This record gives sequence, structure tokens and C-alpha cells, in this order.
Amino acid sequence: QVQLVESGGGLVQAGASLRLSCAASGRTFSRFAMGWFRQAPGKERETVAAVNWSGGSTYYTDSVKGRFTISRDNTKNTVYLQMSSLKPEDTAVYYCAARDAVYTGTGYFTDFAEYNYWGQGTQVTVSA
Repeated sequence: QVQLVESGGGLVQAGASLRLSCAASGRTFSRFAMGWFRQAPGKERETVAAVNWSGGSTYYTDSVKGRFTISRDNTKNTVYLQMSSLKPEDTAVYYCAARDAVYTGTGYFTDFAEYNYWGQGTQVTVSA
């Protein structure tokens, strides 16, 4: 089992930056691949970014490429999502998720159904 707690959300204006954090506890953090997802009201959950166990392999959905950066610090059991140049369409509840790592291929996972553990979510609201 692993417990995930997100933080760092808030209300910002368009063009601002936020950094989300997701602290994990319960098992060795480096044994997990991690992902960030978001869900806006009335919309399906969307994959935002994903990272492999080491942080060396990452994925971004097209709409956030060049603006968001996923990273992890295995010594702090934390994964981050640095968000810059925020847009109103980034408004959503952001969730981090974890699943057992694999050590072949890209090592990241982009389908929310592949993740076993989820945080409670943190609200990000971007005003125009």
C-alpha cells in the first residue's frame, strides 16, 4: 500500500505558475511509476504527465508540453508538477497516482486505469 497526498493547488491568474507536490508514504517510493491527472467539471479524467521510477523518462499530454514539468525526488518520496503559463483551460482537480514500476521500455504509464493508488486531489483554478 501507498498513501498519496497532493498539495500546492490554488487560484491564480492566467500566465501564472504553480507547483504541485505529491508526497508518498507506505512503501519504497522508487518502486513506483507516477502520474498526474486532472479532471474538470463535466469532463473525463485526463492524463497530464507521467514519469518512470527514476525520473529519467517522462510523458506529457500535448496541451501541456513546454509549460508543465513533471519531476520526482526519490529521497523525499515526492513527485512534482511544475506548471507555468497557466491557462483557464488548465482549471481542474489534479490528482497524482502511483503504480508498481517496470524497468523496461519507457517505464511510464499514460492510462489512468493502470494506476492502483490515488491521492485525494488538489484544485487548480486559473482565472482569465
